[in-house]
Amino acid sequence: MAGVDLSKIAVREAPRPKPKRFYKTATVGPSGHGGPPYRVLLDGKPVLTPAKKTLETDNRALAENIAIEWDAQVSHIDPETMPLTRLLSTLIDRVGPDRAAIIAELLKFVDADLLCYRAAHPADLVHRQTMVWQPVLDWVDAMCGAAHVTVTGILPREQPPEVHRAMRAAIESLTAPALTAFQAAAGLTSSLVLSLALVRGRLSAEEVFAAAVLDETYQMERWGDDAEAAARRAHISNDLKGIGRFIALTKGAST
Repeated sequence: MAGVDLSKIAVREAPRPKPKRFYKTATVGPSGHGGPPYRVLLDGKPVLTPAKKTLETDNRALAENIAIEWDAQVSHIDPETMPLTRLLSTLIDRVGPDRAAIIAELLKFVDADLLCYRAAHPADLVHRQTMVWQPVLDWVDAMCGAAHVTVTGILPREQPPEVHRAMRAAIESLTAPALTAFQAAAGLTSSLVLSLALVRGRLSAEEVFAAAVLDETYQMERWGDDAEAAARRAHISNDLKGIGRFIALTKGAST
């Protein structure tokens, strides 16, 4: 059976015209004899990932929620409203076959974590960063058994070798779905610490968003907002909420 090619709509790329909805129904069907893995079907045809693999999962609840995303599309298909589809596609196409490479790439950012670079002034921003960021950093340090170094300013500072080893161990321990969520959150927040707090359940998606845009929020409160900045924050917030839903749906799953 020919599949429905997702390659042009499942991955976040440069803006492009949204394709028209070309199907009537979005459902979930088994790939074998009534059991998992479960495929997302459009008019009975399986959806394909960008790498031309079948969009399927052993998690029926996840498959059903992805089908709901497809069913919710109206005249055109908007990938921005389909975070679960994008995340499962990423898991199948990239995290599964390229796990080691993805972890290696993530570890390059241990020294650049947002939470480790603090403002020197004004005092109220310094206080806000300390109150919001430090408890999360303390939690990760206690969990990993290594202490991150924080600095004021933006000049790069290498973390101690034990922090690199601890973060590697923490990331390598993640299941495939958790690693998929982790790498997506890291790209949005510029923080491995916040991303780890999200996938481990220390922070909610809303709390991670607030921490990630803390500096921007402070500046907005002082100088006002603009439409472009507001749109960017809304995009980050919506994507983090989608990641949070993916985490909740895949909690305890290994693949």
